[in-house]
Amino acid sequence: MSKSGGDGEDVRDALVKDYGTALRESALLTTFSGLLFGFLLNISITSASQFTFSYQIIILVALFNIMVAMSLFVMPVIYHHIEFPYLDVTKFIRRSHRFMLFGFLPTGVSLYLGMVLAFSQIINDYAYLVAIVPFLLVLVLFQLRKFESP
Repeated sequence: MSKSGGDGEDVRDALVKDYGTALRESALLTTFSGLLFGFLLNISITSASQFTFSYQIIILVALFNIMVAMSLFVMPVIYHHIEFPYLDVTKFIRRSHRFMLFGFLPTGVSLYLGMVLAFSQIINDYAYLVAIVPFLLVLVLFQLRKFESP
């Protein structure tokens, strides 16, 4: 797609670039959630009998959440194959981003619960509080970006 054809083609080139970016983001998030799912599944299979009932429930909830997240992260690829060729690329990009945004909450829950499981072996019930620290740190750093000078 050449940019010499005027503003219409420039917009189309930008949309196609955004389209590729959306699919690459989807692939990255799907890979990440698949790896996290694999680790949690491995824990649930190999050492679930060593955990108390409450920790077994935590593993199940974490597995369920990461499976939901993985399904949401793969939706842009599925949507791509169902809707191709697109009549409205902007609509595709908007929906793809929405699927990915909805997948962040269950991913965060799974990360939190995984950290609770890891820390609980060392610090018992304090693990629920300590596992929040990385999320709070990210939140603080995210908020601090607003105070940077341009």
